Amino acid sequence: MEGTVRVFAGEYAGCTLTVPDDENQSPAWVVTPGGAYCRFMFLSGTLTEVTDIGDMVHSRIADPTGVFNLVIGGRNTTLAETFRKLSVPSFVTVIGRAQMYLKEGRVSLSVRPDSIQNVNRQVRDQWVLATAHATLGRLFLMNHAIQGRCTDRRILVAFNHYSITKTRLRELAVMVESVVQAVRPLGCDSSVSPDVRTLVIEFMQAGSGPRGISVDDIIEQAAMRGVFQEAVLAAIESLIIDDECYQPKKGFVKLL
Repeated sequence: MEGTVRVFAGEYAGCTLTVPDDENQSPAWVVTPGGAYCRFMFLSGTLTEVTDIGDMVHSRIADPTGVFNLVIGGRNTTLAETFRKLSVPSFVTVIGRAQMYLKEGRVSLSVRPDSIQNVNRQVRDQWVLATAHATLGRLFLMNHAIQGRCTDRRILVAFNHYSITKTRLRELAVMVESVVQAVRPLGCDSSVSPDVRTLVIEFMQAGSGPRGISVDDIIEQAAMRGVFQEAVLAAIESLIIDDECYQPKKGFVKLL
């Protein structure tokens, strides 16, 4: 399964580039100025608006840097009804698909949600910190491109399209720094709690097929419950060590 990408709304709003996938039937990637290749996205923020417009439901979710515009196809779908039932405002997490169109000569950006879940502020703050970490990793590679030392083809495509300069890179870094400073500090305990192990086992039991369940699936489901990727991977590792589960193939785990 393809993993999700974490991007701040403030960076996503600057997108003007799409890159076709190697497989013609797959949707194109929406590429951000910071070098994120977005197709499936995991975002979090405050649900600020839910509106029926024609046959579509439009929604807005604000993170500390800006706003994501969400478009739900089919106003009578279960997902559309789920959006209507949520309180406005409230903290949510969303998994959705990045979309970019040219409309009357202007770029139109949106996210088409596949799922939404009501969460608390701590989950939103964890998303902010994890997204900041991912963004800074991409900016590090972009800085290498400025110095002529980057060999990552996808980063170079974004670098050339957006004509990234030190000034632009600094603006993105300052954006990340400002949102991190606004988040309440979290504990640094990296130990695996029994609750995380139990949660991971539940996901394995519910979603396991003949080849098990993908680690990416577990990470995404755990993220919707506010559990960091690092805690999930540590839990899986401890379960393997304790002979509670095994890896039938790379990237998949299955209970014994």
